[in-house]
Amino acid sequence: MKHMTFDKYRVFETKLAGRKLVVETGKVAGLANGSCMVRYGDTVVLVTATASAAPRDGIDFFPLSVDFEERIYAVGRIPGSFMRREGRPSEKAILASRLIDRPIRPLFPSDMRNDVVISATVMCVDPDCSPEIAAMIGTSVAISISDIPWNGPIGGVHMGFVDGAYVINPTAEQFERSQLNLYVVGTREKIVMIEADAKQFPDEMMLKAVEIGQAENVKLVDFIEGIQKEIGKEKFTFESKAVPEEIYNDIKDFAHQLVREAVLTDDKTVRDERIAEIGAMINEHFAEKYPESEAIFAECLYKLQKFVVRRYILDEGKRVDGRSLTEVRPLAAEVGILPRVHGSGLFTRGQTQVLTTVTLGTLRDAQELDTIFPEKSKRYMHHYNFPGYSVGEAKPSRTPGRREIGHGALAERALVPVIPSEEEFPYALRLVSEVVSSNGSTSQGSICGSTLALMDAGVPIKAPVAGISCGLVVEGDRHITFTDIQGIEDFFGDMDFKVGGTKAGITAIQVDIKCDGLTMEIIREAFEKTRNARYDILDEIMLPAIPEPRKELSPWAPKTVQFKIDPDKIRDVIGKGGSVIQKITADTNTQMDIQDDGTVTIAAINQNDINRAKAAVEAIVLDPIPGQMFYGKVVRIMNFGAFVELAPGKDGLVHISKLENRRVEKVEDSVNIGDMTWVKVIEIDEKGRINLSRKDAYNDLAKQAEENK
Repeated sequence: MKHMTFDKYRVFETKLAGRKLVVETGKVAGLANGSCMVRYGDTVVLVTATASAAPRDGIDFFPLSVDFEERIYAVGRIPGSFMRREGRPSEKAILASRLIDRPIRPLFPSDMRNDVVISATVMCVDPDCSPEIAAMIGTSVAISISDIPWNGPIGGVHMGFVDGAYVINPTAEQFERSQLNLYVVGTREKIVMIEADAKQFPDEMMLKAVEIGQAENVKLVDFIEGIQKEIGKEKFTFESKAVPEEIYNDIKDFAHQLVREAVLTDDKTVRDERIAEIGAMINEHFAEKYPESEAIFAECLYKLQKFVVRRYILDEGKRVDGRSLTEVRPLAAEVGILPRVHGSGLFTRGQTQVLTTVTLGTLRDAQELDTIFPEKSKRYMHHYNFPGYSVGEAKPSRTPGRREIGHGALAERALVPVIPSEEEFPYALRLVSEVVSSNGSTSQGSICGSTLALMDAGVPIKAPVAGISCGLVVEGDRHITFTDIQGIEDFFGDMDFKVGGTKAGITAIQVDIKCDGLTMEIIREAFEKTRNARYDILDEIMLPAIPEPRKELSPWAPKTVQFKIDPDKIRDVIGKGGSVIQKITADTNTQMDIQDDGTVTIAAINQNDINRAKAAVEAIVLDPIPGQMFYGKVVRIMNFGAFVELAPGKDGLVHISKLENRRVEKVEDSVNIGDMTWVKVIEIDEKGRINLSRKDAYNDLAKQAEENK
């Protein structure tokens, strides 16, 4: 028997944020084009990069897939699903996949059509060492050392701000106290991705965090380039799927002026109709010269539109809808659109419209999470729907894709910093943004719509949040940034720089690019433009629609009350097998949650029902004392007296001699089961039994009534 040897096994080591970062290659996944095992602290991620040998036919895009694979064994747990195995990716895993996809995608050749699949399998998690960062670095290494053409490597870090200081890759304890949650990814020269959520973090401080993060990225790029030089493969030659220059130049000569005129409108429908007409003209004109080339004609027309739109901006400082470079499209804001929904807001920006609703629930409605990440549940949820009709397409609705999940998460992150705490507002909240019309920046419309809906619902948010995007066209050393991009500028521009925030600072950022990266000058311009625009949106549109959260919740929303009881009394409130709490909630039409620290939350549509349930709980946890009065129900009759329920699970005895001011021969002559009656505590014996008097209670009530005359 021969022993296996790993001749190509190599280990590369560096430090990242004071912790050991180890990259191992040549031992596992040897059949992939490139692979590595990344160990950051005790976090271990296996990353592979695989490419198809031949290009895929019939597509006009680069087919890249990135999968961030959670393995629940990585945190020492068995999956909570019925099948007890991992199923569809969690939302956090999808967002991690997008976090890796967005910075690497622009660095692949745009005319390559070979399938490329990146798989990052998280095998072990150290809470102090981010698996997303380990996967990001591993992706950069795996592609760099593979034979797949790519213009990397990249580095990526996680930035926090703790106790007045910037922290690179914060530990779990530091992250809990951080005002900032920022991911910065960059090549040696430029920044290729920024994603953040923050607690109203000032713009200048955010810029500083980006600069610090990028400086660390350059060190990582040095490290990865060293690995590439030592073991990297020669990049393979691929079959370019760029449109033939001869055909493109012919179409450009024929249709250039037509396209220039066609795109000049602020109406997406009109523009699409004009372009469709030009497409038909091109097909007819060139069908004989270039037979069976309709797909190429469509790509050429797309490329020509891109050329025209970019030339307008770069050469003429002109946008196709007539706006200036800093002008926001016409805006409108409304609230209370849907009468029985707990809160609703409609935000319109040009031809983009988002209707957001708020539903309030009890804390038991919080979403339970079963992932490799520390968060076990969340009480604030935002979901985003993008139906086909919003862009005029006849296509059926399907389950949300990665784009919908990513846009919903961005809007969620933008609002979380201003949501009141559970103690201040003991509700679970679900927001749903319905994109009813789309012509760019729907995620930012969702942020604005969320603010409107939350205030309409009476949620006491700390400050209103607005969202806006900044676009970019870059050519060589020239660049132009512009505010509030519409769909055509998103398609043909180089950047979608999305920022959500309040007057005090930024709450969320997401940056998508199509170029090779951003300079700090471009990023600074984007911050300035988005800051000015969101101030205007708040002051001129949103706050006039609803200046502050409503003082009262919708009559259709559940009401809640939260209070504390002695933790030692929890078992009394719950009762054997839950009998007591079930009886209280059934009798009062309420929902009740009790936490281990004694926090009781009661919810119901009717406030009186809440008051009755609270009184029942307080009666249980309150130790009766002699002289105290109760209004209770007769629950049992014996020949020597009647038992009266003072609170669920707590009864007292009214001896037959204490029923009336006269002699009672038979208990039923005075009370029957189900009767409500006043009683007074006269004694609690050594065994804790409660003795009551009905006659003393009514004597006291009569005396009090006489005194009040």
